[in-house]
Amino acid sequence: MNASTPYLLFYALLIFLFNIPFGTWRAKVKKFSWQWFASIHLPIPFIVLLRIYAHVGFSWQSYVYFISAFFLGQFAGKKLSSVSK
Repeated sequence: MNASTPYLLFYALLIFLFNIPFGTWRAKVKKFSWQWFASIHLPIPFIVLLRIYAHVGFSWQSYVYFISAFFLGQFAGKKLSSVSK
């Protein structure tokens, strides 16, 4: 079952918001350390579970929204971290 665009945008917003704290964490640790890798990879299982339980599926259309939201959330968290310093 494929989700329509409004649902994809809603779930992309959730992914974006979920990744902000991980982007903040990533900005505060040494690059390529285990914490840096963890801050990038820990959200992924939760996103996969969201896809499964929300019945979004794994269509190419959803990848565009979700991968963009993932990286934008990481980037926003990094920027928020630098603003709060």
